[in-house]
Amino acid sequence: MVLGLRTVIYHVPDLPRAKQWYSTAFGVTPYFDEPFYVGFNIGGFELGLDPDIKGVKPGPGGTVAYWGVANADKAVEHFVQAGAKLTSPVRDVGEGIRVATVADPFGNLMGLIENPHVVAA
Repeated sequence: MVLGLRTVIYHVPDLPRAKQWYSTAFGVTPYFDEPFYVGFNIGGFELGLDPDIKGVKPGPGGTVAYWGVANADKAVEHFVQAGAKLTSPVRDVGEGIRVATVADPFGNLMGLIENPHVVAA
């Protein structure tokens, strides 16, 4: 069901400033750069910047790790049946990438990402 850790997303209130800082800090430019999301390839993993801070605040606790799945809809169904609470339904974020977020029974957020551009090693 789970293919491995794929993506860590940082929620940032100032996307242009964050994009510049992460580009400098990691020495790479984004491979995906849109007003709603910026993605970097860091050693085969994704570091994402999300300017939407309504659901997840920046700073401590403002990071969501995304676990790779082959089918986001089936993965959400599986985790909800196991006792997770759906916090953000499956949505297409562009280029065939689909994401959702669930909370475990303790309130920890877990992202699920179906990304056809990332092949399991």
